[in-house]
Amino acid sequence: MTDHTFADQIVIVTGGASGIGLAIAEHFAARGARLALIDLASTVEEAANSLPGAGHTGIQKDLSDPAAATEVVDRVVSEMGTPHVLVNSAGVAILDRALDVTPDRWATTMRVNLDASFYMAQAAGRVMTEAGYGRVICMASQAAVIALDSHAAYAASKGAIVSLVKVLAAEWARSGVTVNAVSPTVIETPLGKKAWAGEKGERARAAIPVGRFGQPEEVAAMVAYLAGKDAAMVTGTNMLLDGGNTIV
Repeated sequence: MTDHTFADQIVIVTGGASGIGLAIAEHFAARGARLALIDLASTVEEAANSLPGAGHTGIQKDLSDPAAATEVVDRVVSEMGTPHVLVNSAGVAILDRALDVTPDRWATTMRVNLDASFYMAQAAGRVMTEAGYGRVICMASQAAVIALDSHAAYAASKGAIVSLVKVLAAEWARSGVTVNAVSPTVIETPLGKKAWAGEKGERARAAIPVGRFGQPEEVAAMVAYLAGKDAAMVTGTNMLLDGGNTIV
């Protein structure tokens, strides 16, 4: 039976060419949505064409450029219609001990993880609040909640996302727009598996109460819940998807 949960809805996913972003896009597309994938990678159009269903588009864009978000949302509105959902999934993980973080690496982390997410939320929020409906979901991280070695810049960017979400949620609630964050533990994307292979990964898995890492599809399912009509009373939250890692 075909799932029509998001039929006729327009969903923007940043970082949609691979990894968690692509898994989220596939989840929405399988449920009837039309996707606009935004990514710096040249494979973004190919990724959009690989999705189930029709009417998807891929836009190659560097979202660290402050002007890019408005350009992207204007194009989506012009070619597809007013977006119902924005998922900010684009991000970088540049990891250094605090004493070793360079200004360039700090600035890159903030531009991609925080600035781009804000500008995309702002641009989408303008049209969503005018339309009287919208769902904005920003990918944060367990690093926003607990201290992780070599995560100073990354944790600062993701902690800021959690705080940003609260402000946007409060400002836009009366306009029918909800804003939430999702904070995963390690997720077994191809890059995640490579980064957490071997003894390092085994130790990290063992520290998680459920005894495993998360799957991209599990993140997608949580994002889809927050994007759905049943979550209309859920706004300003940071939903942890970490197998209990932040409670021990």
